[in-house]
Formats: sequence, C-alpha cells, structure tokens
Amino acid sequence: MSSAQAPPPASAAPAKPPSGLVAALEYTGVPKSWLSKRPRLPSRNWMIFISVVSSITYLYVDDRRQCKAIRQEYIDKVKHLSEEKLDSLDMPRKIKVFACKWPGDDEYDRSMKYFKKYVKPIFVAAAVDYELHNGNQHGALAHLLANKIKERRREEAGIATPSTSMALPGHPQSPEQVRRKELEGGTVIVGRHTFKEYMLGLRRGWTEDLAIVDEERELAKALEDDGVFDEPELPETMHADLGESDAPAPALNTQPSPIIFSPLQQMRQSAPLPPRTPAQTSSPPPFAAPVPPPDAIPTQPPILLVPFVNRLGFFNVPMMIVDFFNERRKVREGAKAAYALVISQTRDMHGSSLNVPLELQSADATDLDFDVENERYFRSSYAKRPEEIAKARANYYKELPAKITIARELARGVREPTKDETAHPPPTEVELRAERMKKEKRWREDEEAWKFLKAGERVVWDERFDGKLSLFVDPVGLGVGNLEMGDKV
Repeated sequence: MSSAQAPPPASAAPAKPPSGLVAALEYTGVPKSWLSKRPRLPSRNWMIFISVVSSITYLYVDDRRQCKAIRQEYIDKVKHLSEEKLDSLDMPRKIKVFACKWPGDDEYDRSMKYFKKYVKPIFVAAAVDYELHNGNQHGALAHLLANKIKERRREEAGIATPSTSMALPGHPQSPEQVRRKELEGGTVIVGRHTFKEYMLGLRRGWTEDLAIVDEERELAKALEDDGVFDEPELPETMHADLGESDAPAPALNTQPSPIIFSPLQQMRQSAPLPPRTPAQTSSPPPFAAPVPPPDAIPTQPPILLVPFVNRLGFFNVPMMIVDFFNERRKVREGAKAAYALVISQTRDMHGSSLNVPLELQSADATDLDFDVENERYFRSSYAKRPEEIAKARANYYKELPAKITIARELARGVREPTKDETAHPPPTEVELRAERMKKEKRWREDEEAWKFLKAGERVVWDERFDGKLSLFVDPVGLGVGNLEMGDKV
C-alpha cells in the first residue's frame, strides 16, 4: 500500500523588486525595516498636540503678516512727503511727543515705547522730526510744562532774559517765525494719563504767579521747623548733677561744641562772615509788580491724542494673550493716528462741559473724556497710594531718632564704634538730613500727582482754552483713536 504523498506547498507570490531609490538606500546602510515601514496616522495625543501648535503658529504668523501690510500701507501714503525737496536753509516739520509713567507701573517708559513701535514709523516715512519728553515720575511732566510756559511769560513781560536759540548762519529767525514753526508742527500725547498731566501743566503755566520759587529751599525750611533733628533737652536732675560736679563728663555737657562736617564750615566758624546784604542773597529778587495771568492764551499747536492702555496684574493675563495675537489692532491704531497728524486735518477742542458729572456725560461726551474707559486698567494698588505713603512715612520717622542718636554719638566721640559700625559705617547726620529731604520731596510729589491722576478724576480745563486748542482728526472725520467695529477685540 503506497503512502499518500503530501501536496506540494503553494508557491509564494514573487516579491516585488524594490524601486531604484529603495535599492540605493539599502546599499547606503539604511535598515530594510525603515524602508518597508508603512506610514500611519499619529496617535490621538499627537494629533491634539500638532493641531494646537499649528493653530497657534498660524495665528501668530498671520497676525504679524497683517501688521507688516498695514504699516506698509500707511507708509506708502506718506512717503512722497519725504521726497519733496527743501531749501538749504529750511528745516523739516517738527513735533513734540509727550509721554509719562502709567499709574501704578514701575516701568516709566512703556507709553514712550508704544509711540516708538507703532506711531514713529509713519513719522519717519513722512520725514517728520520729533522731540521726545518722557516723565519718569508722576507729575514730572506737568511740572516741566508749567515751568516752560512761565519762563516764556517772563520773557514776554520783560522780567527775564530771552533764551537764545541757535540759528543757521545768514538765516536768523525772529520769535514770530519760531512761533509759526511750532504751530506748523504739533503735539503728540500718548494715553489719558499723559493727557491729564499735559492739561494740568498747561493750566498751571498760564494761570499761576510768575514768582520764582525755590521749592527745595521752601521744603528744607519747612522740614527744619518741625523739630525732628532738634537736640533733646536734658532733665532737671541731670542739670543739678552737672552743677555739683567740678569736671563734668563730655557726654553730659549741656553745651556741646558744634559739629564740624567739612573744612569749609571750620573756616567759617574761625572767621565770622560779614552780614549779608540783600544783593548777596541767593533767592531771586521779587518782581516790582505782580504780573497777572493773561485774559486769553495764544493759540497752541494742534494736539494728537494717541490711545494707550497698559494691562497689568494677574486678572488681565487673558487680555494680554489676546493682545499678543492681535498686534494688528495696535499697528492700525498707531498708524491711523500718525497719518492724521501728517495730513494735518484739525478741529477745535471741546471741553466746556467740565462741571457736568462724569456719569451724566455718556450721551454728550467732550474731548476731555478721551480714553476714559482705559482708566479701569490703572493698577488697583494705585488707588491706595496715599495710605502706602502714610505707612512708609510713619515707619521711616519711627526709626529715624535711633539713627540720629547713633550719628551724633559717633560724631562727638561719646562712644567707640562697634565692629559692625566700623565695617559698615552708619550714615552721618548730614546724610540723614539729605535722605529725609529726598524722601519727603518724593512723597509730597506723589501725593500731589495722585490727586489728579487717580481713576475717575477729570481732566482740568480753563475757559481761556476755548478756541485756542485744536485736535488732529483722521481724514474720514472720525476722532483719532476711535476704532472701527471690525477693529475691536
């Protein structure tokens, strides 16, 4: 019986020869498993990761692309002005830019950085020169502007020497020509906080007295009279002990020798100076007659109001993220404002309804309400600034008597300095007085600035400003800074 033979195995399908590229890669040493592996979709987690990263990248790249397109659009509108030829003795149009510290922010130049990034490129393309004025402390810009206006009033009244400005040879400029050149320029104000300081400085400069006051001297006199650095009086029992003693100790001397702080003071004490005449006093002489403020101020250069908001704090982080991916809104807003100044379309500034409460002006807002909605982004801690100053002042004066005692003991040789005092000498009485002067000046300036910078405080106005102030507006007739509906976030 013949055994049944097993059927021959089925022949396998002939393998498909590799393509030329695959064969070439095999000869280079690439493993065959890499070449024969079929591609497949990523896992669920990888799909989520790739989708999120791709979306964020697209939003960022597309936003920056639109920023470039918007900026280039406005540059193309104004660049023909930079190609116009000027006379060899002519000067380009020049504007003044004012910016100051945002309330509650430690960085003082954020608003100026905003101008340089979003507004300045259009001015550069139009060949418009600019002069920057940045207030690094609250109230500094208002103080600077008021002093400049007062100096101008003194010169016009003939009680001060006119300041000489450098003019080109063979091309002298009269005061009228300089003034006309200023009016052809303009003023740029970045943000509502800067608007408040500018208007306050404008009113102080045109309404206050022209007497020159040395503020540091007045403050030093006020601090000298409060008795903080006065010598403590000795008890009566100590006076009795000193009377019975034949050789009183130096530490208990009721009439200590004056402190010599410098060789100059020692020379003055050794040779008394003659009495000073009124002509030798360093204080400025009083005016023969007070100069009243003018009934009407001269026409001021047109003002460009540039909206600005500085979001700070943890609760504003979501809006910060939105602003990061919506940079085109700031670019469009800054370019539109700069274009309005370049075109020089203006209108009168309206601020006559100053006495109307803010909550009743929603339907009839004036130009003084510019950017008022951004006051809610003032740092919340700035509302408590007076309490913080009072607390800091109390802590400082609580520790000051001990520092004064140490300084006097070491200066008079009452005791020897300790090892720590030798390694790190404590401040002298002169240094303590200077430190106190500096702190009090800063505290008082901050308290004064808080009164008009705090949220809810209106912009100051004067009746003499009517018809003398004007604003740049965009060519379509909308107020500068008013966004179209599609531009809002």
